[in-house]
Amino acid sequence: MDWHAPVDIYCERTDPSFWAEPLNAVSNLSFILAALWAGVEARRRALYWPSIWLLICLAAMIGIGSFLFHTHATRWAALTDVVPIWLFVLCYALISIAHLGGVAPRRIAAGLAGLIALGVALWLIWPAADPAASAPADSPSRFNGSEQYLPAVIAMLIWSAVALWMRHRVRWWFVAATATFILSLTLRTTDMALCDVWPYGTHLFWHLLNGTMIALLLQALIRNTNKEVEP
Repeated sequence: MDWHAPVDIYCERTDPSFWAEPLNAVSNLSFILAALWAGVEARRRALYWPSIWLLICLAAMIGIGSFLFHTHATRWAALTDVVPIWLFVLCYALISIAHLGGVAPRRIAAGLAGLIALGVALWLIWPAADPAASAPADSPSRFNGSEQYLPAVIAMLIWSAVALWMRHRVRWWFVAATATFILSLTLRTTDMALCDVWPYGTHLFWHLLNGTMIALLLQALIRNTNKEVEP
């Protein structure tokens, strides 16, 4: 695989230069701001647990990785974009279950094993279930690659539903974050389809809204964690 091969999948990029996507690149400041706000709130509450600060660092890494992708626009840069996102999703799921749900680590480990098994099974059956998988490699995705985030949407809907059902103190934080994510994913999906109407694309709103979503999730965790009892 050529890790330096160019990746051009957004409206804003019209040439391979470093600043061909200025709006997509600069809008990643939203993730940095989310991390800074979380850091300030955690320090204000004297919350110095490694798990909390791991999530804050991952939020900042999302912004840095996405900036690299929208400036270099190569396959190696795409990894710096995707890997921090999924690390944040996985770590937030596990940490929030432990901190907010009071679930024992061993039960979380068992659940994680089940999620990994389910993920592998879905990955194996997805090509057979998706007609687009048989299309040529250079054909654009019907959803502009947004289908990869479907598991995250499902997870957030489940979190919100459970929090509402239990009347958990974080329920409205989760509902707001989920609604924000669904809107941001919709705008990411329509980016290429709206190029003729809006040449700058809608991907920058994906960044801005996702930064907001991550800020909401971090604040939900930081503001509702009992700092006297670490799981």
